[in-house]
Amino acid sequence: MILKRISILNYKNIREADIELSPKINCFIGHNGEGKTNILDAVYFLSFCKSYVNSVDSQNITHDQDMFVIHGFYEREDGDPEEIFCGMKRKAKKRFKRNQKEYKKLSEHIGLIPLVMVSPSDADLILGGSEERRRFMDLVISQYDRPYLDALVRYNKALQQRNVLLKQEEEPDAELLSLWEEAMAREGEYIYARRQEYVNEFVPIFQGFYSRISQDKEQVGLHYVSHCQRGPLLDVIRRDRAKDRIMGYSLHGVHKDDLEMTLSGFPIKREGSQGQNKTFLIALKLAQFDFLKRTGSRTTPLLLLDDIFDKLDATRVEQIVRLVSENCFGQIFITDTNRDHLDQILRNMDQEYRLFHVQKGDISR
Repeated sequence: MILKRISILNYKNIREADIELSPKINCFIGHNGEGKTNILDAVYFLSFCKSYVNSVDSQNITHDQDMFVIHGFYEREDGDPEEIFCGMKRKAKKRFKRNQKEYKKLSEHIGLIPLVMVSPSDADLILGGSEERRRFMDLVISQYDRPYLDALVRYNKALQQRNVLLKQEEEPDAELLSLWEEAMAREGEYIYARRQEYVNEFVPIFQGFYSRISQDKEQVGLHYVSHCQRGPLLDVIRRDRAKDRIMGYSLHGVHKDDLEMTLSGFPIKREGSQGQNKTFLIALKLAQFDFLKRTGSRTTPLLLLDDIFDKLDATRVEQIVRLVSENCFGQIFITDTNRDHLDQILRNMDQEYRLFHVQKGDISR
């Protein structure tokens, strides 16, 4: 999939932009706070129906405006065009259209335009809570497995309803509680199986990328942890029903799963330097790209690299440049404040590229 052109109106600090893009490399240069990341975020929005950095849609509208519009014009690998439109007014529901036909459910769009973004905010995958790592797994699997996304929706609905019953002052209806627990267990077992399958396939790919970037200096690992590993999920959920009642929410289920990240056998959160953490995250995302390319629709994802060279030594920067210079990566979007990094990439790539300068939300070539 190639994004040929993107039109942006009133999205964050970008008041109006119409950008004709290279099918290979698109570089955006500018100082911090000028709007480089906002361009990549607009591209991300067209793939996932939401911002990468701000979960409140209305906060993405330019401050003194009433609406934003993002319009993308794509070309599929078979040459067919795809047109994606997103518009949102304040205090109104966002609208998403594919080829001028509005979606009934936004979940129908997920996976059409696979995309991987590498960003400074990815540090939350290591430093943040388990919900960040579950979100990472869910984002990957949902792009190639539609039934998985549907199961997540059903599981979260059952979880929410069970929690409502647990919070009641009076004793909840036992039959109704059992009904939601059975739904949680049924959907949860499916989610667990898909996540475990994904991790098993993903880990060797991830370790291969880390090894290349670090030049075999460290060993890294990912270990999936779930309450489903303790036995049938329905039994695990019901076992502590009394404790859940006291707490007012569900203590067990796949909504508590985690993906343990290790460096030389120890938690990277505790052991890793800034450079090692950054290497870990970049390897994780490049592996995500490779995994998505191999699975699902076999469509080459878009690759968005937002300020990825900060905190890395020269050797690791060189290895990453070599990696992204390979032809296996499709259309690439890169932001940086340092022109030297981009020049190094462009010298190593015998590919078409376009260079854009970003200043106060204005984009020029």
